[in-house]
Amino acid sequence: MLEIKNLSKRYDDRVVFKNLNLTVADGEILTIIGPSGIGKTTFLRILAGLTPADSGSITLDGKPLAIDGTRSGADVGVIFQDFNLFPQYSVAENIELAPKLVAKKSAQAVTQETERLLNDMDLQAQRDQYPFQLSGGQKQRVAIARALAMQPGLLAYDEPTSGLDAASTQRVTDVTKDLQQRGVTQLIVTHDLPFAEAVQGRHFDFATDVER
Repeated sequence: MLEIKNLSKRYDDRVVFKNLNLTVADGEILTIIGPSGIGKTTFLRILAGLTPADSGSITLDGKPLAIDGTRSGADVGVIFQDFNLFPQYSVAENIELAPKLVAKKSAQAVTQETERLLNDMDLQAQRDQYPFQLSGGQKQRVAIARALAMQPGLLAYDEPTSGLDAASTQRVTDVTKDLQQRGVTQLIVTHDLPFAEAVQGRHFDFATDVER
């Protein structure tokens, strides 16, 4: 379970949000909606530990997470809008890299988990391809697999359907629903209202549900 209490962030004199309170249950899909520029991505970066908050607390599965922007670890897996895949590595190598270098898992364990994720994301045919050879939807699934390889307590997405065609958007929708069935807790930042409705999660409106 994710619990956020009284989280606040400002830049100089501009208050992005204040006293934000939010709970996401285990296995739940929460979609955070609202127009561009309202602070959704800033919130996601704080959740990921990449940007500091000014005050408040974040707790994931009973573990307090640092909000000062210096957090290490992979408690929250984030898929950003541009995917951030390593262009010099194949699909399989992108998935394997963090478990090998950061989590220090054995080569056998990493290989087994990578093959499972490739199968789950329907990427077996692309395992030896490079990011430039992939469609937008395939890159999105690689990014999801790479995040899942670190076994995060929460999987978060930043505008996962941005730039995708209808077929790729449907595939991402199917993946999120499938992950929910497997008990993965997911938080999705999006301005794509039809997609937010399609994943059938609970909505949190950053325009009306957040204090400023």
